Amino acid sequence: QLQLVESGGGLVQPGGSLRLSCAASGFTLDYYAIGWFRQAPGKEREGVSCISSSGGSTTYADSVKGRFTISRDNAKNTVYLQMSSLKPEDTAIYYCAAARVLFRRCVAAAYDYWGQGTRVTVSS
Repeated sequence: QLQLVESGGGLVQPGGSLRLSCAASGFTLDYYAIGWFRQAPGKEREGVSCISSSGGSTTYADSVKGRFTISRDNAKNTVYLQMSSLKPEDTAIYYCAAARVLFRRCVAAAYDYWGQGTRVTVSS
C-alpha cells in the first residue's frame, strides 16, 4: 500500500529551524515528483516547495524563498524540507504529496498521493 508519512514538526520560536521529513513506503520515490504543502487555519492549502523526481528542479513559494530548502534522498526513499528563519506566519499543518511524473507544478490539485501531515507552530 502506497503511503507517505511526514515527521519533524513541532513548536519552535520565531527565527528557529526545523527539518521535515517525508518517508515513502509501499513504493519507490524515484519516479515521483514530490511537493510540500501547508494549510493554516481558515486558509486554503498552498504549495510551499516542489521537487522533480531526479531532484534537479525545484520551486518555492515567494514567501519561503531563501528560508526553506527542499531535497530528496531517493536511496532512503525520503524527501526533506529544511526550514530556517521561521516566522509565525509559517504556522500550519505541512503535508507532502507525490505525483508519478518527472515534475509537476506546485499546486495541490496536481498531486495524487498525500500524507497525513505534521503540525508546525512558530510562536514565542
